[in-house]
Amino acid sequence: MTEPVLVAAAVCKSFRQGPETLQVLRGVCLAVGAGERIAIVGASGSGKTTLLQILGGLDRPTSGEVRVDGRDIHHLNEKERGALRNRALGFVYQFHHLLPEFSALENIMLPQMIGGLARNEAAARARELLAYLGLAPRQNHRPAELSGGEQQRVAIARALITRPAIILADEPTGNLDSKTGEEIMALFDTLHAKGNTIVLVTHEP
Repeated sequence: MTEPVLVAAAVCKSFRQGPETLQVLRGVCLAVGAGERIAIVGASGSGKTTLLQILGGLDRPTSGEVRVDGRDIHHLNEKERGALRNRALGFVYQFHHLLPEFSALENIMLPQMIGGLARNEAAARARELLAYLGLAPRQNHRPAELSGGEQQRVAIARALITRPAIILADEPTGNLDSKTGEEIMALFDTLHAKGNTIVLVTHEP
């Protein structure tokens, strides 16, 4: 078996709702090896997004442990956790969360610039990804000037620019029509075939 790049051990998450405690996750355990692709499938409201946010260090578990690239992400301070997320994790969401005032190229560049890479180097890598995803002619367009599928491709390029160890995708086709959704899933097939590690959350078997 390949060495796990993502491990969750006995992860629990609960929320207080007035006098009651709502248990959302109960002892979740999983291990994802480099180059693997897994889907976390369940009905809406079953805790899939909560689990993905905990795996990505965006939310804390009530108890349990999450290790990313060998490091317990929830035992790091905020700066260290942010640096690990930026280096090792690429996030793709149902809603693309692109910055509306920036072009497609600039949106893709942001994670590497936040990580300290020079602007010209970040731009070169972003242009490579735009070309790879068939979006080179759209690099100077802002999100409002792109179709839903194009916006999601830009979001995927943004997730890939740091060459992350793991791509975490939360319902990446949930806001798209069926044909565009199939195209995005075909893109994930291609990314997996090229060796990317993918954890995908969906309610659709």
